Amino acid sequence: MKVVLASCAALPEGDGDEDALIDVLKRDGVDVRWQPWGSPVEADLVVLRATWDYTERLDDFLAWCDTVPALANPVSVVRWNTDKSYLVELAARGLAVVPTAVVEPGEEPELPVGEFVVKPAIGAGSRGAARFTDHAAARAHFEALGVKTLIQPYQSSVDAHGETALVFFAGEYSHSFHKGPMLAQGLAESESGLYVEEKLRGIEPAQEQRDLADQVLDVAAELLSLDRKDFLYARVDVVSGTDGEPLLLELELTEPTLGFKFTSEDAASRMSTAIRRTASR
Repeated sequence: MKVVLASCAALPEGDGDEDALIDVLKRDGVDVRWQPWGSPVEADLVVLRATWDYTERLDDFLAWCDTVPALANPVSVVRWNTDKSYLVELAARGLAVVPTAVVEPGEEPELPVGEFVVKPAIGAGSRGAARFTDHAAARAHFEALGVKTLIQPYQSSVDAHGETALVFFAGEYSHSFHKGPMLAQGLAESESGLYVEEKLRGIEPAQEQRDLADQVLDVAAELLSLDRKDFLYARVDVVSGTDGEPLLLELELTEPTLGFKFTSEDAASRMSTAIRRTASR
């Protein structure tokens, strides 16, 4: 069985998080290798992992995804998930989502009172995201971005408690890790410039967070006419709202860091099993 982990030219072998996964796949008899996206690829399964420059070339990236016979997650999922406007769709289905407004280029943004976040609807690694209270500065940032943008009230709980990332393989819960505040002062971009450096550690999620993550996967699968087990991997990022209840911040189905460094080898074994089952379909 041949499996390719898709990366990008700036990080041809990822950022090291998949090292444990590669070891386990090889142990399980899989011929696994890295390959930057964009060129023809032959494999039983291509798994999107570190394709983090796609935001500048989304049309090219999606066109390449269309050429890959066996892609995980599937290209229909990638098309939907690379535009964070999906948050509005999930909220419309009754899920607890951080309030999100979508603003197209040329539109006048309606900015909330208090602290809020402006970020590109198509983006990765928190690039282009910024916190504001000053409306003039926010409008200047919005104009400088020049793309479809999301505006969300900043959840102040993130400063104290960060985010919880819940990871699933083939629709089943695997593990979680904690992400420190991403938009605080002093955070540096990675050497590749593709993402903001994160402070991560393993964590045990609350039951309310698990419940919300399960609901999110079920609704997303329904929207996409899939079964949740069709998501080879999923990462559900949640934060606490003002009332302490969990809110969905992002549903990552395209190329998220999965936090293998911050959990046991069992997680890599679970993903190896999911990869081998998906590749053998």
